Amino acid sequence: MSTPPVNPYSGAPLPPPPAGANPYAQHPQPPYPQPQYAQPQYAHPQAPYPAAPPAGCRNCGAPEAVNFAVRAHVGVLVLMRFHRLDGPFCRRCGRAMVRIMTTKTLCQGWWSPLSLVLFTPFTLIWNLVASMKFDKLDPSEPAPGRRQLDEGPPLHARPLAYVAIIPLLWAVWVVSHIIADVAG
Repeated sequence: MSTPPVNPYSGAPLPPPPAGANPYAQHPQPPYPQPQYAQPQYAHPQAPYPAAPPAGCRNCGAPEAVNFAVRAHVGVLVLMRFHRLDGPFCRRCGRAMVRIMTTKTLCQGWWSPLSLVLFTPFTLIWNLVASMKFDKLDPSEPAPGRRQLDEGPPLHARPLAYVAIIPLLWAVWVVSHIIADVAG
């Protein structure tokens, strides 16, 4: 037989719980009536909802923008990092982001074997397509109180873009030695 539960502080036996009550409840609550609220009557429109206004540039809010992602790739021996910045961007902000992300890819994207062959060329082609999309847009003014990104110098005027020459020369050297060994 089981012993009746005891109060741990006084040692006195606890009274048995009433029938049907929750033995774990500390203080049983009386049932409260739930308030009855009037349900609002919603009017259903006969016509469909109006279309949402087109989204502007995510940076400056300019109304004329294209929704396209800009990418960057960083290769580090056997590790790789992929960066993606989704639009929409206006002409100026899009071109600025393409220049920033492409410079990062040209400087840091070649230092892994798979990056050299596959991912960096894909990223550069993707950003070329993005640049062409942004170039098709007309110049636009930013939303009041916001500023457009500074485009900065073009890629050929950025010194970090020329870091890409080092791994490309190495790749040409390796391929030429492989061809020379096969031919000779």
